[in-house]
Amino acid sequence: MSAGSGPGTAAGRKPRPGAGRASELGGRRRRVAPTLDLEAACRPPGGLVAGIDEVGRGAWAGPLTVGVAVVAGGAEVPDGLADSKLLAEPVREAMFDPLGAWCASWAVGHASPAECDALGMTAALAVACGRALGSLAPAWWPAALILDGVLDYASPAVATLTELVPGCRPMPMVRTVVRGDRTCASVAAASVLAKVTRDRIMRQNAAHFPPFDFDRNKGYPSPVHRRALDGYGPTAIHRRSWSYVADLPWPGTGSGVGAGRG
Repeated sequence: MSAGSGPGTAAGRKPRPGAGRASELGGRRRRVAPTLDLEAACRPPGGLVAGIDEVGRGAWAGPLTVGVAVVAGGAEVPDGLADSKLLAEPVREAMFDPLGAWCASWAVGHASPAECDALGMTAALAVACGRALGSLAPAWWPAALILDGVLDYASPAVATLTELVPGCRPMPMVRTVVRGDRTCASVAAASVLAKVTRDRIMRQNAAHFPPFDFDRNKGYPSPVHRRALDGYGPTAIHRRSWSYVADLPWPGTGSGVGAGRG
């Protein structure tokens, strides 16, 4: 497993048509489903397009995770695909394997809580993105990237990869799209793949830290999570520079290094 890749990371899969996947994906239809229109507009002849999205940015604990979903020309949008936040956890889990098979290639990368503290969120996003992109096989390197939101954290990631292996990965065109996870199928796919991967990590961590209820809250703010922090202090997987730890009566917290900063 490549550095930063999580459980379920896959790369180099051949594209499969999305038609006929409705029963496998099991998602509910949405009035406004994501499309591949922007992917088609951004794709050069014979090239690949990848959607990118992050999960875990607002969490108190656990990794910051970035998913990359590479889509080839001729793909059809799988039935039920949507932004991961709009799908119930059982639906996302059922969608995971068929969606990975639908992608031409896909990967997930992480930045650790310590890296989020030390680097700040913007740099940590680039680290996680670089780890995801770096695990793609050269044959599946995209010519264009579509990111959810307004922040381009992919270009610094690609620049770093190019420095490590000069000439191996040419700089793709980068397009940022507000609410891209709801309008672009490749970004929605990246959102689901990243979310399920991170959720599985947090469920595994729940067994080691029972009071924190990580199997339910996945490291995000919740009343149970807050009470556990008050009573036990931060765990080894908490981000210790975020503002939520400022008033905790435990050493090594509230430094303000990364508290909500980009």
